[in-house]
Amino acid sequence: MKPILGLMLGDPTGIGPEISAKLLASGRLQDVARIAVIGDARVLEMGCRDARVQPAWRAYRSVAAIDWSLDEIPLVDLGNVDPAKLTRREVSPDAGRLAGETLHHMTELALQGELEGITFAPLNKAALHRGGWKYHDEHQMFAAWNGHQGFFGEMNVIEQFSTFRVTSHVALRQALELVTPERIAAAVRLADRSLRAAGHARPRIGVAALNPHCGEGGLFGDEEIRLIAPTVRLLAEEGIAVSGPISSDTIFLKALKGEYEGVVMMYHDQGQIATKLLGFNKGVTVTAGLRTVYTTPAHGTAFDITGEGRADTGALEQALRIAARMALARRNDAHA
Repeated sequence: MKPILGLMLGDPTGIGPEISAKLLASGRLQDVARIAVIGDARVLEMGCRDARVQPAWRAYRSVAAIDWSLDEIPLVDLGNVDPAKLTRREVSPDAGRLAGETLHHMTELALQGELEGITFAPLNKAALHRGGWKYHDEHQMFAAWNGHQGFFGEMNVIEQFSTFRVTSHVALRQALELVTPERIAAAVRLADRSLRAAGHARPRIGVAALNPHCGEGGLFGDEEIRLIAPTVRLLAEEGIAVSGPISSDTIFLKALKGEYEGVVMMYHDQGQIATKLLGFNKGVTVTAGLRTVYTTPAHGTAFDITGEGRADTGALEQALRIAARMALARRNDAHA
């Protein structure tokens, strides 16, 4: 049976509704998953107008009530967002509040077993925050909703490789203090688990250095000697296919050539520059390590082209495909 995924239409003031409508109308994901739109019918209708598509869809009161044999897009209509009351192409606290409410409802459905994964079209972090969701990012918000206590992190997926972070959305000065053996080990183990769930039987993982040129033997920084290298050795002894530290000015070239399926970086921009340069319109962000599967396009709400019907659906399609693979892997693990 194909997994049941919930699709959230994103921030209604951005491109989310139109790329969702365009992708659903294409029918390209019918063989991958059973996809239920969770949101407001008025937002889906707006997206269809923007994308200039007219797919058949049907509203339901719940996921359990959906008739999956019908050749129609199922929508669980929450009736909670009237797009006519929102100003498009700008940050809206009301839009952020409503987007958060929709995602919270979807998370409850997932925790109850009605959804096997959640994919959401682009959100706006500033709108979420102004709308009352006081988290540094959506990943911390999801972790709180899942009651998660351990390490979790952002996984960025492009065609060539995936990246993981020891530290993420914190000031660079604080990030340096957070680079510890415990966090490095947790990030590598998370990378190993997540890549296996994405279909890699024994993923090869490269660990980036912190300092330029790996610190040149301690000449300018000894974190590679004291922290990173010993941790990598211990992880390799556990059976993880991990190597490093590798200078960050070469590690992505190695990954690009196929030497690694995953790269663990020490801080946010160390890897984001590489992944956005290589796959901005195709990249996918995964919240890794939680009970619930969450995936989303790595790009933003694109206010500059909202409503023009020309936004690319490639990253959203990949996000749904990855969510489907991860949902199936979790289902198989539960039945093993």
